[in-house]
Amino acid sequence: MASVTPPSARCVPERLSLATLLATTTDPTAHIDTANELDYRVLKRRIQDAGLLEKRPAYYALSITTNLVLWTFCLVVLFTVGSVWAQALAAAVLGIISGQLGFQLHDSGHRQMFNAPWKNALVGLVTADLMLGMSYGWWVQKHNRHHGNPNDVDLDPDIKVGAIAYTEEQAQARRGAGRLAAMYQAYLFFPLTTLLAWSMHVTGLSYLIKEPSRYRRLEFGLLAVHAVVYLGAMVLLLGPWSALMVVLIHKGVGGAYMASVFAPNHKGMPQTDSESRLDFVRTQVLTARNVRGHPITDLWYGSLNYQIEHHLFPGMPRLNMRRAQPIVRQFCQERGIDYYETSFFRSYRELLGFLNEIGAPLRAERARV
Repeated sequence: MASVTPPSARCVPERLSLATLLATTTDPTAHIDTANELDYRVLKRRIQDAGLLEKRPAYYALSITTNLVLWTFCLVVLFTVGSVWAQALAAAVLGIISGQLGFQLHDSGHRQMFNAPWKNALVGLVTADLMLGMSYGWWVQKHNRHHGNPNDVDLDPDIKVGAIAYTEEQAQARRGAGRLAAMYQAYLFFPLTTLLAWSMHVTGLSYLIKEPSRYRRLEFGLLAVHAVVYLGAMVLLLGPWSALMVVLIHKGVGGAYMASVFAPNHKGMPQTDSESRLDFVRTQVLTARNVRGHPITDLWYGSLNYQIEHHLFPGMPRLNMRRAQPIVRQFCQERGIDYYETSFFRSYRELLGFLNEIGAPLRAERARV
């Protein structure tokens, strides 16, 4: 394929080829490897000169403190207010705060917070295992594989999600109820996201049991403490039925929130495979979708709406993403690299359109039967 088509003009993502790489390079006659390596060094130098790769420990100290205060306040309200409706509302708010804690885990896993690696790891372990009940080690290795291979149908673990088909091949391989779900996955997507938190609990624990992990014993201990304290407090202080309601709302809202942030970042953007991998800059830019920035949007997304900038510089502190954007966009314009940004609502429209298009061949087959 000769060029990259914006998502607004298509739903099913194309597989990038060498022709695409040449089309996105201003000097196709240059030695590709050398030119592209130089591209990233030039861009990184501009970002460094702007001071955007420097850590922001004071900001993160404030952010961590704020999350802890909100988390504690929400738990106090949950356990002291007797109204079932107030408990349901508190559980929903707790789900949103859990999403913010997820951003805290994300930033610690990328070592965005502090220069000392152990400080980032400490925040990550406490946030993931103790507060959220999911494995820090599992999440870091999975997310790093995603960053190294974004939208690669062979290597990106975020494309191999069981409940949703992100390629036509995945959809065609489904059988039974899974095939029926793939047909109508655009309608099922948001309901299915309410199960994400449960999936992360199970997958993380399975990883710790089966795979070697640096903090394996510590994580088992922290996860055990989380399970005992979280479930014990819910049952003892709320009673079994209210506890069940609160846990379901908390996990459902938290999972849906996280999915609403991560799904628009890449889904429906161009995909790569073993025959069409590109250089680092073009891989990170062409496979990512930015959502237009605004203080409220930045807060809701944890600044991951600047997905292109984050993928180019995963260690950049969250607070610096907004300032990095014009530098990266100007660089892409100079190099003739497509830089895609859209609105909050348009990103979900493109996401659902893509999922609907993936299921279209299955629906057509069923109609012919």
